Amino acid sequence: MAALRNRHTLLWCVAALIAMVVVVLIARWLREMSAVQSFVFAYPGATPLPTSAPIGLPAWVGWQHFLNVFFMVLIVKTGWSVRTKARPAAYWTRMVGPTNSARPPKRISLDLWFHLSLDVLWMVNGILFIVLLFATAQWVRLVPTSWEVVPNALSTALQYASLNWPTENGWVNYNSLQLLAYFSIVFVAAPLAIITGVRMSPLWPDTAERAGRVFPIELARAVHYPVMLYFVLFAIAHVTLVLATGALRNLNHMYAARDETSWVGFALFAASAVAMVAAWIFARPVILRPIAALTGKLNR
Repeated sequence: MAALRNRHTLLWCVAALIAMVVVVLIARWLREMSAVQSFVFAYPGATPLPTSAPIGLPAWVGWQHFLNVFFMVLIVKTGWSVRTKARPAAYWTRMVGPTNSARPPKRISLDLWFHLSLDVLWMVNGILFIVLLFATAQWVRLVPTSWEVVPNALSTALQYASLNWPTENGWVNYNSLQLLAYFSIVFVAAPLAIITGVRMSPLWPDTAERAGRVFPIELARAVHYPVMLYFVLFAIAHVTLVLATGALRNLNHMYAARDETSWVGFALFAASAVAMVAAWIFARPVILRPIAALTGKLNR
C-alpha cells in the first residue's frame, strides 16, 4: 500500500513538472507575438496608487505577518490532524460555570481544542491587522481601486510564466497579481475560513435550527477544506517568489520594515522559521494537556 502511494506521489510530481514546462513554453511563445507585446507594453503589470498612498511598510506589518504565518502553520497542522486522526490522544470538555450551566458541555478532541484556540488567536490578530490597515491608509496597497488591475494582473501572470519577470518595487507598490492575491487572502479566503469554521465548530448553537438549514454543515465542510488548500498553495507560491525575486530585499520589506539588501530581514525571517518549527515539534499532547486542563476537563 505504501509503495502504491509513493508511486502515485511520484506520478503527480512528474505530471506537475511537465505541466510547468508546458506553461513556460506557451508563455514564451505568446510573448513573441506582436499583439501580446503591445498588450504587455500597455499594461506593464501595476496600477498607480493615489498620491496620498503611504510609501514603505511600517514595522507592525512585519509583526502581523509573522504572527499570521505562525498561527496559520499550526492551524493547518491541527486541522489536518482533526480531519485524519482516528484516535485522538485525549478529549476536552469545557468547564461549566453558573452563566452557562443550562447548556450541556460538548466533548471535543484535544486536536480540535488546540485548533479552535489557534483560530481565536488568528482571528484576533486578523482584526488588529484590519484596524491598523485602515487606520494608517495602508489599505490602498491591498484593495483594488481600478478595473485596470485585471489586465495588469494578466500581464504580470504572463511575465512570471515566461520567466521574464516584471520590474517591481514592493516597497512602493505591489504588482496587480500580488494585489489581487493579497486581497483574496485577506478579504475573501480568511472570512470564508472563519465563517465555515464557526459553522463546523461546537461554537455553533444547537438552537439555531433555521440558520443551520440556510447554511448546512455539509456546505461549510465543502468550502472549508478547499479554502485551506488555497492558503497552502498561496503560501508555496508566495515564498517561492519572495526568494526568487530578490530574497534579501523582499525579506527586509516583510520583516525589518526597511528598503535595503542587508541580512537583517533574513535573520528575522530565520528566527521566525525556527519559532514555527519549534512550535510544530512541541505541539504535542504531553505539552497541550496541562494547558487545556486550565479551561476544561480532560479524559481519554
